[in-house]
Amino acid sequence: MGTLETIRKVRLEKLNKIKNSGLEPYPATTKRTHTIGAALADFNKLKKSKKEIVLAGRIMAQRGHGALLFLNLQDGEGNIQVILRQDKIGEKGFKFFTQTMDIGDFVEIKGILIESKTGEKTLEAVDFKILTKTLLPLPEKWHGLQDIEEKLRKRYLDILFNSEVKQMIEKRAIFWNAMREFLIARGFLEVETPVLEITTGGADAKPFITHHNALDIDVYLRISMGELWQKKLMVAGFEKTFEIGRQFRNEGMDAEHLQDYTQMEFYWAYADYNQGMEMVEEMYRFVAKKAFGTLQFEINGHKVNLGAKWEKYDYCSMVQKYTGVDILQATTDEIVKILQKLGIEYDQNGFNKTRAIDNLWKYCRKKISGPGFLINVPVVLSPLAKRQEKNPELTQRFQVILGGSEVGNGYSELNNPIDQAERFQEQQKLREAGDDEAQMFDHDFVEALEYGMPPTCGFGVSERLFSFLVGKPARECQIFPLMKPKQ
Repeated sequence: MGTLETIRKVRLEKLNKIKNSGLEPYPATTKRTHTIGAALADFNKLKKSKKEIVLAGRIMAQRGHGALLFLNLQDGEGNIQVILRQDKIGEKGFKFFTQTMDIGDFVEIKGILIESKTGEKTLEAVDFKILTKTLLPLPEKWHGLQDIEEKLRKRYLDILFNSEVKQMIEKRAIFWNAMREFLIARGFLEVETPVLEITTGGADAKPFITHHNALDIDVYLRISMGELWQKKLMVAGFEKTFEIGRQFRNEGMDAEHLQDYTQMEFYWAYADYNQGMEMVEEMYRFVAKKAFGTLQFEINGHKVNLGAKWEKYDYCSMVQKYTGVDILQATTDEIVKILQKLGIEYDQNGFNKTRAIDNLWKYCRKKISGPGFLINVPVVLSPLAKRQEKNPELTQRFQVILGGSEVGNGYSELNNPIDQAERFQEQQKLREAGDDEAQMFDHDFVEALEYGMPPTCGFGVSERLFSFLVGKPARECQIFPLMKPKQ
């Protein structure tokens, strides 16, 4: 029998001992009067009053000396030393505690606050109550979980022993709430749009497909944060909307990409992409300062100062600078030769000029530190962006560039229904030719545009921004990332 199984067997015996004594090993209620953090903050006053308080938490350490037992008790706010004396809680109770309780168990301790002989803030127990009996041992305190896959699979243990992970999760909450705070303060209305769609829209991505039993139809999990739905709200008369939620893309996994992740998108009527860039720059600084307390970061080996001047990078010029290719004039075959010469790997399934240019750009962007905006993106790469009036081959699109990657994407949104229908038709041809990431023709959306949508700026950013700022792979920045089941 393995060690873990042996420990579990012993703990099951202790569980039965608790039950046989007439006690409930998993009670629903506790009489906790203070969190550990509150007790420590008010320590001197509580110590002076000698008032009995009740703390509750998990036993993280335990050592004994005869009729004396020392515990380290931890809750969500802190930890404190606990002393259990046999003469204080009684011989029967002391013996029962030592025979049934283990490191990892949750307990409620009643006592008074004192300072130990070494000056440590301590709760001296007069009584206790079992709150949760654990059956499996916690990882060894000083080493915790070492294997990265095991850390992610048993995230709850990693969080318990790794304060850095816990702090990262707290910063993640501050990050999204700061973005929400920024937008609401500027009059944006938070909305919710459908997760299940008949037609995916708002991005070039391969969707997840599922079946809707009640309607007996196949539907898709959304690949954008309600882009086409939020634009319909612009048609409906709302002028500022945003949504923060989960979206799904059935694509590859790497340090920057996930299939199930959080995204924010806002839509702003009567604004264009120039106004969008101004607000996004302000928003990134606000969120970074709020969540991390700084504007200076190291991202993918690039030093990035969000407080510095944000540059503007011309798409075609950047590609020509780093590869020598004029993408507006070059043929697909010519671009392929450059891709091969540079050793750039690409997926040949559904391959076309659009994908060729995109792969070329992905090579170039790694060389740009930022902060700044990529502008003047060709129409073939932006089926939802408004054309530039002076050069119809280019669009009014902007992408945030940080640390050699795109971390945010916005447009002066296309509101010409005829132009939109033509671009959807071109995208549909690409899909029929095998490009699974090309956009679907959304007839309902084109019809909505025919009723009229005002000039609108739209922008979206995913949790990739958070992972960049915190300096960890995207997967490690999720609280519970998707894991392949153990075989």
